[in-house]
Amino acid sequence: LPPAASSKLNIGQKLNEGKTKQIFELPDQPGLVLVQSKDQITAGNAARKDQMEGKAAIANKTTSCVFKLLQESGIKTAFVKQHSDTAFVAAHCEMIPIEWVCRRVATGSFLKRNPGVKEGFRFSPLKMEMFFKDDANNDPQWSEEQLLEAKFSLAGLTIGQCEVDIMNRSTVAIFEILEKAWATQNCTLVDMKIEFGVNVKTQEIVLADVIDNDSWRLWPAGDRSQQKDKQVYRDLKEVTPEAMQMVKRNFEWVSERVKLLLEPQASSRVVVLMGSTSDMAHCEKIRKACTSYGISCVLRVTSAHKGPDETLRIKAEYEGDGVPTVFVAVAGRSNGLGPVMSGNTAYPVINCPPLTPDWGSQDVWSSLRMPSGLGCSTIISPEAAAQFAAQIFGLTNHLVWCKLRASMLNTWVALKLADKKLQACSL
Repeated sequence: LPPAASSKLNIGQKLNEGKTKQIFELPDQPGLVLVQSKDQITAGNAARKDQMEGKAAIANKTTSCVFKLLQESGIKTAFVKQHSDTAFVAAHCEMIPIEWVCRRVATGSFLKRNPGVKEGFRFSPLKMEMFFKDDANNDPQWSEEQLLEAKFSLAGLTIGQCEVDIMNRSTVAIFEILEKAWATQNCTLVDMKIEFGVNVKTQEIVLADVIDNDSWRLWPAGDRSQQKDKQVYRDLKEVTPEAMQMVKRNFEWVSERVKLLLEPQASSRVVVLMGSTSDMAHCEKIRKACTSYGISCVLRVTSAHKGPDETLRIKAEYEGDGVPTVFVAVAGRSNGLGPVMSGNTAYPVINCPPLTPDWGSQDVWSSLRMPSGLGCSTIISPEAAAQFAAQIFGLTNHLVWCKLRASMLNTWVALKLADKKLQACSL
């Protein structure tokens, strides 16, 4: 939508109001709501609360960037699009009244609840905790059993073991994606809290609410004394105008930095070399899969048997411009292409031979049985070859890694839901 059109949203009645935001219905867009941030900052269940001019815009900017990063990675969220400086459009969800807390480093309330654990203790795997949203009782910590026994039913979905497992897994994946992204800015994501909702239209569990500077602890260079999150406000001895300016500067620092998380840190390229254009369909599958990971993919035709000089010239062309490259060799019958490439480049080479029913089982040996000193791998599936290239780039490119991580989660969730559906049928 052009900015002018998008700002003329027909805003309906207020559905809900919390400490830092309001939710409005959008009569012209059923199934969607407007999430409007407020200039209020609170701590200790609003025992301390202050107006912070400009906070709504800072929080909205932060949460919009975070949700964009997660969504581009492939995480299912309620976020649709940023609407204005202080509001975004989201899918209408019935919220599950649990705060899911994920921790990498022990600090804060964890230390109070677990005396003897020193601040800075690292959790690997991540530490998961749940808190029931209940201001009157200061959001008590809940066990999985309590959540199951509560038998919440939201938007027609009952929260059972399957749903709890999905939220648990999703929280870990979301944390790891944001941790990986913040690491590019030399920032440690210490811990974070998120909430899920059930999309009223699809009955799907999605990441909902917001993720902004109130949601996490963020320590630049892993140094607590440089913390940039809301903890700075919680720790204030007294709230003076000067102190509030400092808090605001930290929040602005995060909202500026968070935009950088959407930018690739490193470029990456897959060069597919095919022995002849008869392998085009196979190569297109590799290219399509590369594109889904955000990796550019070039197709070239060259035969190491019939034109070895040309094969090596093409290799040199892609070695000479400094772009990190993975070569994929697509050659049926006798694969000379992959081995010749592998023996003459320091870049990774993946064999992805197109196998035919007649001789395929014999042909594959020319890719598997290499002379000594050659290190190319062989992957039969074109999609898997692209995935393997993505895993190589994911070591240095966080955006590719985040897509791989979300894809892993989505595969796991799909299996879980398929099993649930099958059980419901066979009962």
